[in-house]
Parts: sequence; structure tokens; C-alpha cells
Amino acid sequence: MTPESSTRPSAAERHPKDLRRPTPQDSGLERRAGEPVRLDEVDHRLLAALADDARIPNNALAASVGIAPSTCLTRVRRLREEGVVRGYHADIDPVLAGRPLQAIIAVRMQGPTRARLSAYLRQLAELPGVLNVFLLGGAHDFFLHVAAPDADGLNDFVIEHLSTDPDVALTETNLIFQHLRAGWY
Repeated sequence: MTPESSTRPSAAERHPKDLRRPTPQDSGLERRAGEPVRLDEVDHRLLAALADDARIPNNALAASVGIAPSTCLTRVRRLREEGVVRGYHADIDPVLAGRPLQAIIAVRMQGPTRARLSAYLRQLAELPGVLNVFLLGGAHDFFLHVAAPDADGLNDFVIEHLSTDPDVALTETNLIFQHLRAGWY
């Protein structure tokens, strides 16, 4: 038994990030101090392969970037520990999941509420049908990417969760006609 295997597993090991509620650290809300993580060409190739298929087995990942499986495992573990890889997620098709209507809702908060934007961001992320929440600089405080079963469901969401909230000053709802997940990495 190695010293590493004899220690009690951390909370992250007992509850992988893809199976537990995201924390501010998972979602990148906390500002990180210090220098950006130094990444070499192999790290970038690993990230590109993981972005393309997060379920790729370690031996196939290693082969795809031209390194040994043990080296691959060590590098991916380091990328996770450094926060470069924040988690692994299922890409769920809202249409096939019964929520074919997507929208971006711009939200502007009342003046006094702006001191609590980070806390409000987390509240918005918990609302049903919310896919993404963006805290913004500019005319609006948030963009919400939501999926709803139909126009009535979207209308109900805006009224029940946003328009009736006294902290919300304004909402603007923009329908999404097409969406494509970008493979930015």
C-alpha cells in the first residue's frame, strides 16, 4: 500500500465534481491569486483531447498525445489539482430532454442589490431550467441562458423568478433560434 492510498480520500475524490453540486471554486467564481498555471504543448494537447471527449480512457488519451499512460494520468491529475480542468460534464440536448425553447435573459438589478451580485449569481444558477449564468460588466448585471418546455413555460419562469423579485430592476428576454457548442480549445 502506498502512502497516498493509505490516506483517507478527500471530499472531491469521494464525490467527483460531475456528481456533486458545483461550488464557487468549481465554477471559477473565486478570483485566483498568483500566476496563471504554466502549460506546455503536451498540456494543451491533453486539454484539447479532453474538451473533445471527456470520457476518453486514460490509455487512449495518452496515445492520442504521444505520452505514456502513467505520465498522462499524472498530468491530468495536476491539471485538475491546479484548477485548469474544473470538472467533467454531460452535454445534454435540451430539445430531447423536453426543453426545446432556449433564451438569453438579460437581468439588471436594483442599485442596492449590486453589492450582493456574487451571492445572487449562485441563486440564479439554482433556478429550474437555467443552463448558464454570466455575471457581466456593462448595462446588464447578468445573462441567463435558460431552456423551457414552451413559450408559456418561459413566460412563467420570467414572471415567477425574475419579474416578481423586488431586487430585479429589468429583464429582457431574447429567444435563441440556434445554438452550437463551440470547441474553443
